[in-house]
Amino acid sequence: MLSMVRAHGLDPGPTQRPLTVGALAGLVAALPAMAVLDGFGWLEALAHSIGGDAIGSLAVALGCAVVLTMAGTLYGLAFGRGANDPLGGWLFGLAFGFLLWMLVPVALLQWLSVVENGRPVFIGRPVMGLLLGSLVWGAGLGAAFPVLHRRLRAGLDDGGVGPDAAAMPELGRDPKKAPG
Repeated sequence: MLSMVRAHGLDPGPTQRPLTVGALAGLVAALPAMAVLDGFGWLEALAHSIGGDAIGSLAVALGCAVVLTMAGTLYGLAFGRGANDPLGGWLFGLAFGFLLWMLVPVALLQWLSVVENGRPVFIGRPVMGLLLGSLVWGAGLGAAFPVLHRRLRAGLDDGGVGPDAAAMPELGRDPKKAPG
């Protein structure tokens, strides 16, 4: 099924730039997600579990922003042209944020099993904040992707690329003459 879909031109072309736009949209969407993560205490809990007092919340926030930027690149790679949908993009992003929330914390919490006073650090508000932060990030990613894509593609749709470029009279090409 996927090969049939790709055969009909649904793969992004060179002017689509899904990886670049995904990274930029992931970074833009990371800003509201960081506010949610900070508000629920996730950044502080993560900083405490990684290095105690040696690593501050700002360093953890920068690390999370880098991870979310890379996840945005993965989003652009996974959804391709579907990520450009201005009406349903936020829903694709929301689903992708939920998927990442389902996959990443399980591995992360197994690796960072910090227990203080007989109970784990990652419970209650920080964990709820991680879910909400993932959903906010995903919705922001899906909403920002088509907007950023249009901005990056603005100068490329002038017909200078693809089959339309061969028949542009302003470039001095005669569409009736065959090359060579």
